[in-house]
Amino acid sequence: MTPPTVDVHAHLLIPEVEEAVAALSGLAEAKALDARRNGAASLAVSGPMVRSIVPKATDVSLRLAAMDAQGVDIQLVSPSPSHYHYWADEETAEKVYRLANEATAAHCAQGPDRLRGLGIVPLQHPEQAVRALSHALDQGLSGVEISSHAPGRELSDPAYEPLWALAETTGAILFLHPFGCTLDERLDRWYLSNVVGQPTENAVALSHLIFSGVLDRHPGLKIVAAHGGGYLPTHIGRSDHAWSARSDASAGCAHPPSSYLGRIWFDSLVHDPHVLRELVRAAGADRVLLGSDFPFDMGTEDPVGALRAARLSYPDFHAVRGGNAVALLRKD
Repeated sequence: MTPPTVDVHAHLLIPEVEEAVAALSGLAEAKALDARRNGAASLAVSGPMVRSIVPKATDVSLRLAAMDAQGVDIQLVSPSPSHYHYWADEETAEKVYRLANEATAAHCAQGPDRLRGLGIVPLQHPEQAVRALSHALDQGLSGVEISSHAPGRELSDPAYEPLWALAETTGAILFLHPFGCTLDERLDRWYLSNVVGQPTENAVALSHLIFSGVLDRHPGLKIVAAHGGGYLPTHIGRSDHAWSARSDASAGCAHPPSSYLGRIWFDSLVHDPHVLRELVRAAGADRVLLGSDFPFDMGTEDPVGALRAARLSYPDFHAVRGGNAVALLRKD
């Protein structure tokens, strides 16, 4: 019996979150930074695109119909990363994560046999992130979505140790999905802010988790990296070389960086069957999960077809299509 098809990378838009921050001065500053990072031409395309997907990203009946058309049985639904609002103060941050977690839980409750959810946590307030994860789990969510960094903090920051400890203890899924790239204006044309920025941020964030020893201290963490983990898995040999050749590179983690790929899960959204095959080779077929980025334009409308194009073996195809995600979700 083959497993159901499970898409672990699908998003929800939450109007209540944006209404809660609309009048705050910090939002204007965040939008100005976003404009610098993306550039006017990209924003001119992204605005209409986001408006066009609002129905699919908010209406459960449309989501389920789209899943049927794609041959997807189960979606793991996470808020749009635009809802992170890592600029927010503690009071606003608590309001944001509560609204996001509760709205995601309510959305998924409308399709309980087919939808599972992830919440968000305010990484800009590490002590509050622990409470936010607990709140997400209390709503019946499977974990939380996090970005690649927060202002002034990388994921290797010791302040996040309590968050990692709670996630490990509870079995919560941590979906690593960047929002924004700190290369800023260097990527402000041709949508490079996303095309190059997202896989760069994935690689940097995962490198911080690996090289700092977070995965040594918390081997039970359930980290799922969006966008196939970015550039890191297919270029992990350079990390291994540095670890073996330089004392500063090997000071934080106990083993060669490539060995940690087997402790992380990666979605399949790499837009190239050859890269997907290499990801499966590098991380292991048991560590890759189907992902679509539904319903955004940088995703795929046929995630199963994209997986089929990689021409994996029969067991590996079905593991990535759903078997691995079923096992991962069953544990939470």
